[in-house]
Amino acid sequence: MVLRVGVVGCGAIGSEICNAIDREEELDMELKILIDNHPERIDALVTKLSKKPPITRSDSEDLAAILANVDLLIECASQEAVREFVIPALNAGKDVMILSVGALICYEGLFDEIVRIARRNKCKVYIPSGAIAGIDGLKSGAIGGIHTVELTTRKPPQGFVGNTYVKEQGMDLSTIDREQVLFVGMAKQAVKHFPENVNVAASLSIAGIGPEATRVKIVADPTATENVHEIEVTGEFGRMFVRVENVPSPSNPRTSHLAALSAIATLKGIAYPVRMGT
Repeated sequence: MVLRVGVVGCGAIGSEICNAIDREEELDMELKILIDNHPERIDALVTKLSKKPPITRSDSEDLAAILANVDLLIECASQEAVREFVIPALNAGKDVMILSVGALICYEGLFDEIVRIARRNKCKVYIPSGAIAGIDGLKSGAIGGIHTVELTTRKPPQGFVGNTYVKEQGMDLSTIDREQVLFVGMAKQAVKHFPENVNVAASLSIAGIGPEATRVKIVADPTATENVHEIEVTGEFGRMFVRVENVPSPSNPRTSHLAALSAIATLKGIAYPVRMGT
């Protein structure tokens, strides 16, 4: 049975997901809906697809009606889009995939609401690992008890261009000539101040000990050519250290190419009968 898919967000990650659905027959999926508040992004994406989705929108108008055309809705737009699109999709009995994971710890009660609706309607909520590795180990370790989770994210200064928090702190990214710490604190604050950069902090929080206990350090490094995430976890199982050096997305240096690949791998996991990993 072909899985009917809708995608909210046609930026770097959304475009890669759509291209994979369009070209990879093993996914056995069909793209039915594209939604983006920038119509030009939809137009640019559609020109690259072999089969144009029958429904395109630039807002959530008539969402209840168009959701009847999909089995799975993928959100890869923004934290705000999680509430605007994911909640209605779950209420309509549709499975969802969430990439703006930061929303789940930024908006009070949103994660619990999603869990409640999904359970009531017997829906699946998929959260890809994103730009990091080690989620399987963290989830397993949490069964026995986790003591600490620490994340250090290091990116080139241009990866933080346009960030509101950086501007408010009076930091001039163009003058950084050596490694500079932009933020140290807990995951809940990190995701709030750096929504474009550290969804990984939210993913670690959900899989581990929560956003108020997961410690995050964000660093701008002019010598860095890749987006680097270092994760250190201690618990009853022992100690785990993971370092991931990600190539930035070719079309958006603020995100890692691995984030899009993780979403595509999650889609393959949905389609494939054998499930690998915790």
